[in-house]
Amino acid sequence: MNSNYKPLFETFSLKSGVDLKNRVVMAPMTNFSSNEDGTVSDSELQYYGRRSGGVGLVVTACIYVSPNGKGFPGEFAGDSDEMIASLRSLASTIKEKGAKAVLQIFHGGRECPPHLVPNGDVVSASAVASEQKENVVPRALRDEEIEGIIRDFGETTRRAIEAGFDGVEIHGANGYLVQQFFSAHSNTREDKWGGSIEKRLRFPLAVVDEVKRVTAKHAKGPFLVGYRFSPEEATTPGITMEDTFRLIDELVVKELDYLHVSLQDFWSLPKRGADETKARIEWIQERVGHLVPIIGVGSIHTPDDALKALDTGIPLVAIGRELIIEPDWVEKVAEGRESEIKTTLSRADQDRLVVPTPLWQAIVHTPGWFPLGD
Repeated sequence: MNSNYKPLFETFSLKSGVDLKNRVVMAPMTNFSSNEDGTVSDSELQYYGRRSGGVGLVVTACIYVSPNGKGFPGEFAGDSDEMIASLRSLASTIKEKGAKAVLQIFHGGRECPPHLVPNGDVVSASAVASEQKENVVPRALRDEEIEGIIRDFGETTRRAIEAGFDGVEIHGANGYLVQQFFSAHSNTREDKWGGSIEKRLRFPLAVVDEVKRVTAKHAKGPFLVGYRFSPEEATTPGITMEDTFRLIDELVVKELDYLHVSLQDFWSLPKRGADETKARIEWIQERVGHLVPIIGVGSIHTPDDALKALDTGIPLVAIGRELIIEPDWVEKVAEGRESEIKTTLSRADQDRLVVPTPLWQAIVHTPGWFPLGD
């Protein structure tokens, strides 16, 4: 063990009783590579298997809980019991390598491409288009549909339990449906699901309550529940740090295992609702870190970056692109071989890195997304 990086390799126990062998998490990353029927593909299993040996926890790519929640081509499905066998293969692939396996559960809401949802019927909290999809105006969900989607989050949690996962992460970040209900930009409702911040919180908290209820009913052993959120939105109106403080104050009383802060840059500063004397993650850690573990993420490339992140007091740090470029990132740090960590990709690297073709195509055709060495 490299003593310089010992803090990264300390064990950590979550509230639910799930024990992690170290402090490094594989961040959830969409890979566009599932089978047409929503089952996990062989190439995805190989991809996860290649990256699950070093980290303490793997959070999978998001899985849609409702038929009208599919946000990406090649996204795997959690909306029916027919998917349990496929999900079981994913959970066992990750766990066999020594990491804990967490399924990220999701509904894309207004960000769903119309061709991926039944009858092109894109839904959201309100009939407000997103900045990313200005030409797609979603249909506002009816009350009974909202209740149905809340139940779908619970049903997908049950399937995760039956498939052998160690937990689920509720995807309340990145502008998807859970966040759409919380945001004053996307939620202009005037019923019990919108208006005041208390009402805009109702859907996210109802999802948490349902997932926790199902976990208590069906899990036979330790099963974690985490929640991922984006602390701010660029739109006006939109989520501010002040709003996020309200959200996390409510979440900490839910006995969650962790809060996962979705950031492009771990050290990014607040724009609205908190001053710039501290990074967003530091504000969040100061406010609730003593009550619930925080996972930080965002532009953490080197082991020194990861150590610096832990110095803020957060107990867990997630890395994403680094594990695509260097599947043995954690092992090399542990063995004192950090100088051997690869930091760039070559276009000839796909097979060596065990990356599914749809993800590889996205990498090489998205300028600036990954550092290409040729």
